[in-house]
Amino acid sequence: MNLKDKLLAQRIYLLLAALFITSLVVSNLIFKKFFYWYPVDVEIFGSKLFEISVGILPYPITFLITDLISEIYGKKRANQVVVAGIFASFFSMLIIYLANAVPATDWSPIGDGQYTEVFGSTVIAVFASMMAYLFAQFVDIHIYHFWKRLTQGRHLWLRNNFSTFLSQFIDTATVLLLLCSFGEIEWDLFAGLLLSGFIFKVLVAATDTPFLYLGVYFFRKRFKLKVNEEIDLL
Repeated sequence: MNLKDKLLAQRIYLLLAALFITSLVVSNLIFKKFFYWYPVDVEIFGSKLFEISVGILPYPITFLITDLISEIYGKKRANQVVVAGIFASFFSMLIIYLANAVPATDWSPIGDGQYTEVFGSTVIAVFASMMAYLFAQFVDIHIYHFWKRLTQGRHLWLRNNFSTFLSQFIDTATVLLLLCSFGEIEWDLFAGLLLSGFIFKVLVAATDTPFLYLGVYFFRKRFKLKVNEEIDLL
């Protein structure tokens, strides 16, 4: 690969990393709003089916991006993006904590009470989310490369979905366990939210497979990559 192509590959990698980090940080900031994803009045384990947090919306994007980076740039680069995302999330948590500690003026459009109500629990939420996310993402990357080695780079749909399904279940279960343990969510909602969140993530993961194929096709055509060949940015 010539220098021009390597520079282009580096810029695309940075863009994917930026999208990944933005999706991750935003999901931790908006998690306290819940909505009905599908207009059906069905209750499971005391919670309405598909009654989920808006924070779950950007999460599937992060798994799509890590799968794409894993496929094109390799396991090491995917792990680097995950670590960068965790650092960005904890840094944003620090900024939110400091902003919450500073008293609002009398004329401030957003007062202390409103700010605390929306962001006051963010520290706990980010901690819970990061612990779940860290575990889930590394599981996703590990399983993805296990199937990639086993299939010798073939059957992209298999490693994309199998790795994401398991990692999304781990992520959903872990973050709900931590949030319930910290008193952010009532325990009687745990089973229903777990099922709703996992089903939503599975459906989204299944629908993002064509986008992964499209992205891999673009990279292989533009950089003339063979099946199972990765871009070395060093």
